[in-house]
Amino acid sequence: MTQHTDLPSDLLPATVRQFLAAHIVHDADTASSFLTEDAVIVDQDETFRGREETHAFLRDAGSEFTYTTEQVGAHRVDGTHWVVTVRLEGTFPGGVAELDYRFALRDDRIAELVIANHPA
Repeated sequence: MTQHTDLPSDLLPATVRQFLAAHIVHDADTASSFLTEDAVIVDQDETFRGREETHAFLRDAGSEFTYTTEQVGAHRVDGTHWVVTVRLEGTFPGGVAELDYRFALRDDRIAELVIANHPA
């Protein structure tokens, strides 16, 4: 299930790196600062739009579980789209998950983030 990183973390855009660093430690205020005002986050087919909804998602997502996060893959799709694959291990149902974080950037900010299961 785990893939090797195609792209080292330091070659990801700074916005993506800094967002992920804040998101991993559950710092919703900092993570939100990397989003556009009209940002959209889609997580497992649930959509959050705009500053208030996306901040609430970042604040609350996964808060009922304890887990570790490890980046296991990353690649550039084009100049504005990037995919980072993370492996979560923790107390949530199933205990292990690999998720793709699909970023769309606009003006050095995250305009869209789609979080979905990584294809096996």
